[in-house]
This record gives sequence, C-alpha cells and structure tokens, in this order.
Amino acid sequence: MAAIGGAGTSAADIIGEALIKTLEVAEEKLDAEIDKLERLDEDDLERMRRRRLDNLKKSADERAKWIAAGHGEYRDCPDQKQFFEELKKEARAVVHFYRPSTRRCEIVDRHLGLLAKRHIETKFLRVDAERSPFVAERLKIHTLPTVVIVKNGKTEHSIIGFDELGGRDDFTTDTFEAVLLAHEAVLEAFCASS
Repeated sequence: MAAIGGAGTSAADIIGEALIKTLEVAEEKLDAEIDKLERLDEDDLERMRRRRLDNLKKSADERAKWIAAGHGEYRDCPDQKQFFEELKKEARAVVHFYRPSTRRCEIVDRHLGLLAKRHIETKFLRVDAERSPFVAERLKIHTLPTVVIVKNGKTEHSIIGFDELGGRDDFTTDTFEAVLLAHEAVLEAFCASS
C-alpha cells in the first residue's frame, strides 16, 4: 500500500489514530461526568431529587389540564360558536372537516381517533362541514377531507385530501403522525406503531 502521510503512514493508520483520539476525548468527558457524580453529597442528591419531583408534578399537572380541556379524545364539535371558543385557548389542535357520507373521511377519523389517545398535548376535533358552513367558508374548506392544524388559535396549515399522506387510501397512522410532527401539530411520538 502506498504511503499517504509520510514514510510508512497508511490511510488505515491515519484513520486509526483519528479514531483513538476521538475515543480518548469521549473517555475524558465520561470520566469527568463520573467524577462529578462521585463528588455529589447528600444535599446535592436531595436537590436533584426535588427538581425531578417538581418536574414530574408539573408534567402531571399539565396532563390533568389537557384532559380536563378535552384532550386525549377525538370528538365532534357540533356548534360553530363552540368551535372558535374551544380553539382560541389551545396551543395545538387538529381539526378534521368531514362529511359523514365520504369514505375517505372515515379513514381520517380512524387514524385521528388513535392519534388523539397518543397525543394528549394536542386537541383533536372533527367538524361536519355541511352543518358548519360559516366555519368551512371562513377557513376556505373546499375539499373533503381537510385537516386543519391550529396553533395558538390561528390556522397554520391545512392537509387537503391525502397528497401529504402519500396520495393513497392505505397510509398508516404512523405516516399521519409523521406529517403532524413535521407541522408541529403534535410534539413527539409516544407509541411505536399502531
């Protein structure tokens, strides 16, 4: 093999040296973390425990607020006035505009029903477009199904039909979830797959 870096230095030697240096740096960081943890006293541990408990309590309080506000379920919003009332307080919402006789709307319903349970950080609603003409017209809903993503009371994006979901009727719940994640309508995936 021809020398690259000078007399007798091969590419494998250069890569090996770079790898060793990288591992040494990682080892030093790990040793520093271990040293830091070994120096913790009872007060430090108690502060860490209290901080963790406070974070858990805050998380539980937030979950309870979401559930009290109707999160964790996929439900109808039958009243146009109620639609605006419900959404103006929400950080994130996913709203499906549907028609009961449209088969593709049933497909969306099935997926959103599952996602509502996975993502209690987001409110999931459905609105009958024919019974809510004012809302449908105001949000320019012309094609069904249309899923509207609302953030902080404002329409951010509309998923019209199935184009963003692969253009096919047999897309998965995980695909729908990935699209909602991309638009930050949901925060993180809580389940592996459906």
